[in-house]
Amino acid sequence: MTRVYVDMVADLFHFGHVRFLEQARAFGDHLIVGIHSDATVASYKRTPIMTMDERIASVRGCRFVDEVVPDAPLVVTQEWIDRHAIDLIVHGDDFEPALAERLYGVPMALGIFRTVPYTPGISSTELIQRIRESPGS
Repeated sequence: MTRVYVDMVADLFHFGHVRFLEQARAFGDHLIVGIHSDATVASYKRTPIMTMDERIASVRGCRFVDEVVPDAPLVVTQEWIDRHAIDLIVHGDDFEPALAERLYGVPMALGIFRTVPYTPGISSTELIQRIRESPGS
């Protein structure tokens, strides 16, 4: 059995997230999703709209997901890989190589890191912008 791991914020869970999870699940037999805490997300992005518990519940409801792990670290370490018996790590191809190396250097060095295409036209940030620009907001 191949255990695949992804980490994500999953704020305002949308079809781009579902597509990402479907693509990641195709790499193996068991998909583990690590959800970053509100504080972790706020440290590099913005405070999520949804709480971590709400984001976990949304992801857990996705049919491609087998397991959800709260408080996922930003940097994937050997200890994290071992603790969760991870065989492969997948991320979207939407970030700079230097950032990928900083966050996923260990799995990259181990040869267990893969990327999938980012779904264009949809993101939590874009949804927030749409709400701000909608009539009556």
